[in-house]
Amino acid sequence: MTATSSSSPRLQRLLLTGAAGGLGQVLRTRLVPFAEQLRVSDIAPLGTARGAHEEVVHCDLADKSAVHALMAGCDAVVHLGGISVERPFEQILEANIKGIYHLYEAARRQGVGRVVFASSNHVIGFYKQTEHIDATALRRPDGYYGLSKSFGEDMAQFYWDRYGIETVSIRIGSSFPEPANRRMMSTWLSYDDLTRLVEKSLFTPEVGHTVVFGASANRDLWWDNRTAAHLGWVPQDGSEVFRAKVEAQPPVAAEDPNAIYQGGAFTAQGPFGD
Repeated sequence: MTATSSSSPRLQRLLLTGAAGGLGQVLRTRLVPFAEQLRVSDIAPLGTARGAHEEVVHCDLADKSAVHALMAGCDAVVHLGGISVERPFEQILEANIKGIYHLYEAARRQGVGRVVFASSNHVIGFYKQTEHIDATALRRPDGYYGLSKSFGEDMAQFYWDRYGIETVSIRIGSSFPEPANRRMMSTWLSYDDLTRLVEKSLFTPEVGHTVVFGASANRDLWWDNRTAAHLGWVPQDGSEVFRAKVEAQPPVAAEDPNAIYQGGAFTAQGPFGD
C-alpha cells in the first residue's frame, strides 16, 4: 500500500537522492504521485528509468559540479543520499558533510526552495531511553554519522536564515517493514507513516526550518513533536502489533547500549583505525 493524499498539489520536478538505498527504494515508488517528473539519483547503480515520468542520474555527492547539475530544474529535493550507518570520519566527510554542503549550495544557485532532509535519531542518540525530549533539546550525537546529521541540520538552519531555503529535517527513527528488537518498538516508523510525513514536508506552506521526529504512533515514544505540529502529520501506525514477536526474543542485558541509549548500538561503535 502506498499512503498518499489526492489533495496535495504536484511539483513539476522532484529530486530524490540516495534512491538506491533502503528507504530510497521505498520512496522511489511512493513519491511518483507528488511530481510530474521524478529525478532519482545515487552513486550506486539504479538501472534504467521506470517510465516517462522518471529520470535517472548517477551522481557522487562529494562532486560539487555534479551536484549542481543534478539540482538544475528541480522544485524540491528529498535528500536521503549519503552513508546511513556509522563509519570512519573520512568516509562520512565525503558523502555526508561535503555532500550536504554541495546540496544546499546547488539549491541556492538553482533556485530550489524546499529540501526534505533525512536526518536521524542518532543526532540525539546519547539521551537515555528513560528521557523524553522534543526538538528543542540539546543535540547529543552518538557517532560520526550522527555528527554529520547534526551538521546537516545546522546547514538547513543557515540556508533558511540567510537564503530563505525551507527545510524539514526528519529525524528518522527505524523505518523498516517491522521493528527488529525492543529498542525499535519505540523508534519504529512505518513506510506509510514515512510517506505521509514526506508529503507533509513537501507541501506544508511556510515551514522555515522544521525539525520533526520520524516515529509512528508507538506506545513507548521518547520524542515529542509539539514544535512540528504545524506540519499536520499524525502517524497512523504503531508497533504494538509486533510486540509479542519482539518480546519473544532473548532479553537484552542491562548494560547493553540497546537497553540504555536512544541511539542503541551506535553509541558503542568505533573508534576506527586504532
